[in-house]
Amino acid sequence: MSSPPWDYIAKLVCIGDSGCGKSSLTIRLCEGRFSPQHDVTIGVEFGSRIVPVGPPHSKRSSTSSAADGGLPEPPRASPPQKHMKLSLWDTAGQETYKSVTRSYFRGASGALLVFDITRRSTFAHVTDWLNDLRAIADPDIVVILVGNKLDQAQPASEDENTTPSKREVTTQEATDWARTNGVLQYVETSAKSGENVEDAFMRVAERIFENINAGKYDLNDRRSGVKGPGPGGAKNVRLSADAGRGMTGGCC
Repeated sequence: MSSPPWDYIAKLVCIGDSGCGKSSLTIRLCEGRFSPQHDVTIGVEFGSRIVPVGPPHSKRSSTSSAADGGLPEPPRASPPQKHMKLSLWDTAGQETYKSVTRSYFRGASGALLVFDITRRSTFAHVTDWLNDLRAIADPDIVVILVGNKLDQAQPASEDENTTPSKREVTTQEATDWARTNGVLQYVETSAKSGENVEDAFMRVAERIFENINAGKYDLNDRRSGVKGPGPGGAKNVRLSADAGRGMTGGCC
């Protein structure tokens, strides 16, 4: 069975300390499920998802202005919906594999810098991860800071049976860090519930699409991290946001 068509393909890397839920976020996006137990990533794992980007393809019905007696407005042609295939590279967070995972930063057009909001130590290391990324990746790489495990950080209620919040990093300090370090923005997610997971990936995809339109990538150079369609590429694609899911394992 042939793969669904796409207009662009972009390489995204998920980076951060081990145990932050990078693999769970990737699985949630690519397969729409949560695995409570996942083996530690060794080297890198791969996933992909095709998502719509840019203005949606919509039909506008002509309308008449009865108040001013004007003629019906002629229908306006809408541009076809564009689709981007996100090639997701879920990297190992253990120090043992850092020399290996750094090599996968090359050619990435986007990155999700993930930490666990219930473990301050993982937030303390995001600066090191960002420095490593920027030392190797393209200067225009789109980076978003992701605080995962939001399901464990909800405020405790008055109910005695409610598990107290495990949050160790506040939303404000993470937002301030993202602003200070020139990161696109900060998003809190839960791979378990799926909250904001698609939003995090889509914000990166949309900014990459904006950069494509601004001519920041050479679509014929795979080192740019973004590729355009091949000969006779996809046109007028109609594809749901759920299509093109898949995940495979990989190793160093």
